[in-house]
Amino acid sequence: MSSVKERASLASPGDEVQDGAISYVPYSDGYDHGFSLFAGDGDEAERYVEAFGRVGRETFSMVPDRLTARGRPVTCIVYAMLMWWAVEVARERGVPRALYSIQPATMLAVYYHYFHGYERTVTEHAAESGFTVFMPGLLPMAIRDLPSFFTNFTDGRLAAAFGDIRRTFQQLDLDVDSGGSGAGGSRRAMVLVNIVEELESGALASVPELDVFPVGPAVVSLFTEGEGGTSTGSVVYASFGSMSAVSKRQKDELKRGHAASGRAYLWVVRNNNRDDGFDVAGDVRGMVVGWCDQVRVLSNPAVGCFVTHCGWNSMLEAVACGAPVVAVPQWSDQDTNARLVVQWGVGVRAAADVDRLLVAEELARCLEMIMGDTEEGTAIRASSAAWKTKLRQAITDDGSSGRNLRIFLNQFANDDVHPCTP
Repeated sequence: MSSVKERASLASPGDEVQDGAISYVPYSDGYDHGFSLFAGDGDEAERYVEAFGRVGRETFSMVPDRLTARGRPVTCIVYAMLMWWAVEVARERGVPRALYSIQPATMLAVYYHYFHGYERTVTEHAAESGFTVFMPGLLPMAIRDLPSFFTNFTDGRLAAAFGDIRRTFQQLDLDVDSGGSGAGGSRRAMVLVNIVEELESGALASVPELDVFPVGPAVVSLFTEGEGGTSTGSVVYASFGSMSAVSKRQKDELKRGHAASGRAYLWVVRNNNRDDGFDVAGDVRGMVVGWCDQVRVLSNPAVGCFVTHCGWNSMLEAVACGAPVVAVPQWSDQDTNARLVVQWGVGVRAAADVDRLLVAEELARCLEMIMGDTEEGTAIRASSAAWKTKLRQAITDDGSSGRNLRIFLNQFANDDVHPCTP
């Protein structure tokens, strides 16, 4: 039987594909044969963003209209960061709306303050990586800790995506100015955040203008314990995510670093990132695969460290599974996420050169610091275990994330209508 995803991709626009309590309704972004915003060049990205804003808005607007015509009016439209036009669709129909931020609350706050008084300061000092920025309610942050959208002025792909982020915050401002997102009497714009309240209480409090609901972590099969058979905390797991292409030079350095550490490792190198002659063989202590079930791996007690690019999904999975981190950020929100690794005491940020290259000796040093018999490693492992316990509690019925989700949903409890998420 085909998967729900496959059936949804084959459905005609407006058709519903049922999956229990959830139904999927496809709409077009103008690129029905597929497109990755960061795979091409800046001109291609700009053309895609324009089409997405025009075609996506037009085709998505049909979804709530058709549901209403079928006697199933929508109670709330939940939209992602780059889908600013979904706010206009909701506002025009008098439907409540909420942004779903798939990045940490610190990123939400950084974006908000950047667009409300700090853009000039950051831009003027963009080339000074050590310059410190003091934003309301947040710990001091160096320029290097801020998202690359703020400082990389040459990558057209980043510029195209950042334009949509700016438009999203303009829509949030319009909701604030007009008296809220239209639900439960709130006078503020609503935002759902994929984070646990206990992890980022300061960042959450730093944006009182927004009605923020921390409802994370949105991780499937979060606490499934892995199989035994290998010494606890003895294996390094390394993955740089599903989007970034790792250069051959970087892969060679990582391979040498793993070998120098003398530790067993599982390393994900995507099959579409092996066309540069990189040799994945040669180290009996390591295994290189094209894909793995990351949550299952991180849940395995044999894993003692996660070498990661610091994408937010990977970060949340690491914290939720209690896996200490070697942070190797590349772009976007990853520098800020790496800062949180250190702030929470769950890992270290590896030093890299101006081209973001992590050399073998630095990787080996970081692995020894975390997994070896060191004072720093003992503290990091203890902190990782403590945060894992707190995240377990947060998603229980009595936990903070469960409570926050109920508060959000209870605004619509008396309406015989249905939520709609683009």
